[in-house]
Amino acid sequence: MALILNEEQNMLLESARDFLTREAPVSKLRQLRDTADATGFSTALWKDFSAMGFSGLLVPEAFGGMGLGYVEAGIVMAQIGHNLSASPFLASNVVATTALLHAGNSAQQSKWLPRLANGTSIATLALEEHTKHRPSHIALTASPTVHGFTLNGSKTFVLEAHVADLLIVPARRAGDPGDLEGITLFLVDAKAEGINIERTVMADAHNAGRIRFKDVEVHTDAVLGPVDGGWETLNATLNAGRAAAAAELLGVADEAFSRTVQYLKERKQFDRLIGEFQGLQHRAAQLYCELEITRSAVANALSQLDANPGTADEVVSIAKARAGRTATLAVQEAVQMHGGMGMTDEFDMGFFMKRARVLQELFGDSNFHLNQLAQNRGY
Repeated sequence: MALILNEEQNMLLESARDFLTREAPVSKLRQLRDTADATGFSTALWKDFSAMGFSGLLVPEAFGGMGLGYVEAGIVMAQIGHNLSASPFLASNVVATTALLHAGNSAQQSKWLPRLANGTSIATLALEEHTKHRPSHIALTASPTVHGFTLNGSKTFVLEAHVADLLIVPARRAGDPGDLEGITLFLVDAKAEGINIERTVMADAHNAGRIRFKDVEVHTDAVLGPVDGGWETLNATLNAGRAAAAAELLGVADEAFSRTVQYLKERKQFDRLIGEFQGLQHRAAQLYCELEITRSAVANALSQLDANPGTADEVVSIAKARAGRTATLAVQEAVQMHGGMGMTDEFDMGFFMKRARVLQELFGDSNFHLNQLAQNRGY
C-alpha cells in the first residue's frame, strides 16, 4: 500500500470502503456471532464481493482476474480491518492464490485460479501444527506410494477450513521438523477420504479449524512445486499472508483510533470535553505517531512484494511486527479512553480487540518477527 496512491488505487479504495461499510460493517459480524452462523460469513456478501472483482485482484487477467498486485490487495485488507468484515479473502484470494501463482503448473493454475477469482471455490493453507507459529517445524508426513503419496498428521489454526474446497498442505517427505529441505506442498481436495475437519470459531468470531489427515492418498499431479523443495514457495506464500495481515491490522488500528478520537470530542466530564485533558491528548498524539510509522512499514512491505518479492523477508517482518504492536496499543488505548463502557459486549471495541489479538498470532506474532530480524542480522 503506497503512501501516495495513484488514481486507480484511489478508486479501488473508495469502492472497497463504500461496499464494506455498507454491506459488511461490524454489526454484521456481531449478527454472525450471535446466530452461530454455520458458514461464518455471508455467502450472499461473498458473491457480491467477488462480482465486484475483489476476489480476483491478484489473479492474472488470463485466468479471469484483475492482474493487480499486493498494494491493491492491501488496500482491500485495510478496509476489511476497518469493518471487521468476515470473508475468506485473506485465506483464499491472497495466501492460497499466491501459492498457486508462485509454484502452480499450467494445469493447476488453469483449474483453480479462475474459480478463486470468481469466488466459486475457496482454498486455504493448512500449515500450523503447534500453538505458536513455527513454519519449518512440519511433522505431517508424505510417504511415497506407487501413484503418489500418503499423508498422515494434523494441522491446526487453518483459516476457513470447514468451508474450503482446496487445501494447500505442506508435508514432510524427508528430514526432521525444523529442516528447510524435505518439505513438499500438496493440493488436496478438502473432501478427500481420510480427512476430518473440525471447525473452531475463534475469539474474534472468525473461522478456523483443525484438520486430521489419516492415510490420505494424493496423486503425483497434486504436488505443488518441486518435491522436497517447497520451502521457497511456502516462504513466499507466508510473506504475502503476513503483509496482508499487517494491512488488516493497520485497518483495525486506524478504526479504533478514529472511534476513540471521536469519543474524546463528544464525551464530557466536569463540564469539559475529555479531549481537552492534556493527558489524553498526549496519549492520542503518541498513538497517531505509531500509526503513521506503521502505515509506512506496511506500505513498504506491500510495495516490495510487488517489485522484488525475493528480497521482501525483512520488510515484511518489520511490517508484521509493527502492525501487531500498534494494533494492540490502539485497541488497548481505545478501551482505556472509553472507560467502563469500553469493556462491555454491547460496545464494538471488544470486537476490534479480539480481532487484533488473532491477527497478531496469525503467521507469526511480533516477537516471532523481531526474533527473525535479530537472527538475520547475526544476533
